[in-house]
Amino acid sequence: MCGRYVINAEPDDLAGYFGVDHVLTERLEPSYNVAPTDPVYAVAEHRGSRQLGSFRWGLIPHWAADRKGPLNINARAETVATKPAFRDSLRRRRCLLPATGFFEWGHTEVGKHPYFVRMADDAPMAFAGIWAAWKDPEGGEWIRSAAIITTVANEGLSPIHTRMPVILEPDDWDLWLDRDIRSAGAVEPLLGPLADSKLTWYPVSRQVNSVRNNLPTNITPLPRLELLDS
Repeated sequence: MCGRYVINAEPDDLAGYFGVDHVLTERLEPSYNVAPTDPVYAVAEHRGSRQLGSFRWGLIPHWAADRKGPLNINARAETVATKPAFRDSLRRRRCLLPATGFFEWGHTEVGKHPYFVRMADDAPMAFAGIWAAWKDPEGGEWIRSAAIITTVANEGLSPIHTRMPVILEPDDWDLWLDRDIRSAGAVEPLLGPLADSKLTWYPVSRQVNSVRNNLPTNITPLPRLELLDS
């Protein structure tokens, strides 16, 4: 799964990296401990224009009665095309969620411990995401929300956790974001794990366990720990 991540890039830098035509969001404060329901950056397309906006992390299906339902922060690659909460979004509303990296917790010689995972070349990550627009039936407010698609972990990360977010490479962005492509079968081949060689990871402080600790030191490397079988 992906339950916490980091995004500390500036919107103009993200716009340049992701080839965005229009920035439609105010600057979000850098976050070293993004948690469910937080506002996050997302890249999506509308009428042929690639846009950078902000979305609530935790997808609210358009048909939901209220916003208090399950926190749909993740959608499994194996079922995203069939689950009612996600299937329409996979076909019509796909996005990229930029990230500096993400956290996972592994079983180590000193107990369960957080690891930070980032790109080996320090480039931004592009999580495969889906989004939805939901209208509050009482106040009429529109909320755009998103979920990160997860898949089985690659060989290197599997000792830490059995799953990981789907991270799309630049060559796949056009296909993923193209709203004229409405076949789940056309995009499902993209939903596998990124190769070990593209990533690096290391243990970090347990201070990240609390969402109240939103600090740059959350991603400071600690000495390597021996991972144990989970």
